[in-house]
Parts: sequence; structure tokens; C-alpha cells
Amino acid sequence: MVLSKRMGAECLGTFWLVLGGCGSALLAVHTGGAGNAAGLGLLGVSLAFGLALLTGICAFGPISGGHFNPAVTLGLWAGGRFDARDVLPYWLAQVVGGLLAGGLLAYFVDLPQPLAWLTGSGGPQQALSPMQAGAFASNGYGTWSPDGYPMGTAFLCEALMTAMFVIVIMGATHWSAPAAMAPVSIGLTLTLIHIVSIPITNTSVNPARSTGVALFAGSAAVQQLWLFWLAPLTGALGGGLLYRWLEER
Repeated sequence: MVLSKRMGAECLGTFWLVLGGCGSALLAVHTGGAGNAAGLGLLGVSLAFGLALLTGICAFGPISGGHFNPAVTLGLWAGGRFDARDVLPYWLAQVVGGLLAGGLLAYFVDLPQPLAWLTGSGGPQQALSPMQAGAFASNGYGTWSPDGYPMGTAFLCEALMTAMFVIVIMGATHWSAPAAMAPVSIGLTLTLIHIVSIPITNTSVNPARSTGVALFAGSAAVQQLWLFWLAPLTGALGGGLLYRWLEER
């Protein structure tokens, strides 16, 4: 498959992941008002991310491999499963997809002054629900962590969760594994990751997901965005190298 079409699939898949996952946090956590039993809650948002990834892999995986995540792309390269020359094009497509989803969600929720931080005004700084670190489903640590976890804990959590995510992906897509189970295994892994880590960082493990909403959330989210690139990429590199060592004969 030509690179342009694979990039298009990665862009659309990342768009779907951010729209489905972050959209559930923004639009459906408190359906009918805070405290309403119809709201999704932590488990519902976690499942939404997993379902968005599962369905995205089924739709676009045959075209691009279904990464939808710069950390996954790096991890697969480290694991010997992906060509180095395609890493940066995939990253570009994934970030664009995340930003498109973030922009659409900003329109859906009528976000006040999106991108206002570019002019120095800071943008919205209030949480839209208790499920979100900061505004607009962004990721954060310290005062922007849902439960106030510090930077070191947030970094360790994001790196470890991403490493395990890459390991599961490499195992689920191994030549000896049942191919039909790969999207299910990978989607459920992302669900589990969210259940564990939403209270700590609001769960990134995906720099494109973090970037896609942080640029609309305000200056605080943008200032902390570096961690949600560095930690997932570090974890993915370690996970890819570890699995590559494990499968060596």
C-alpha cells in the first residue's frame, strides 16, 4: 500500500480514536446532568477508548497496520516490525487526526475561546467534569491530575502502561497468534489501561491523543504536554525492545 493511503488511514483512525474516547468523556460522562445514572463514568469512558481502538483497527488496520498512536509506531519500529523511514510520516498523520477530532469536539461542546492560549490569555482553565484532568479531557499531573498525583508518578505510570501496551500489541500480532483476536486483545488492553490510570493522568499512552485536545484546553495543558510525549515514547521504546529480545530464538 502506498504511503499516502496508509497515512490517510492513520489520520482517520486516530481521529476516530480521539473522537470516540475523548468525546465520551466530554459528552457522556454526565448525560442528563451530574449524578445521573445514565452517565458513563470511569468504566464507560475506559470502554469507549477500547471500543474506538478495536473498531478502528478493524476498519483501517488492513491498510496501515492500525497504529493511531506515535508511541505504538515507535515501539513497533524498536521491535523490528516497522520501517524507520515511515515513522515520521505516521506521526504527522496521527497528530493531524487527533487535532481534527479535538477541533470537532471543541465545536460540539461550544468550548469558550479555543486556542486562546496562543494569544497569551491562557484559554479555558476549569475542568468540565471530575473525570477530566484540566479542561477538555486533557492529560495532566500535579494540580491537573484527576487525583493530584505528582509528575514522577505520572511519568512512571505513562511509561509503564505504554510499554505493556506495545508488548501486548506485538504479542497479539505475532505470526503464531490468532489474527482475529488481535483487535479484541488490543482494544481490551487499552480499556484496562484507562481503568488503572485515569485517576493518575487521565490516561494518555498516546501523544497524538494528548496533543489533539491539549491545544484546545489551554496553557496549563500545553505546558504539561511534554510529559505525554516523552513518557509514552520512552515506554514504547522499552516495550518494543523487550519484546524483540523475548521473541529472539
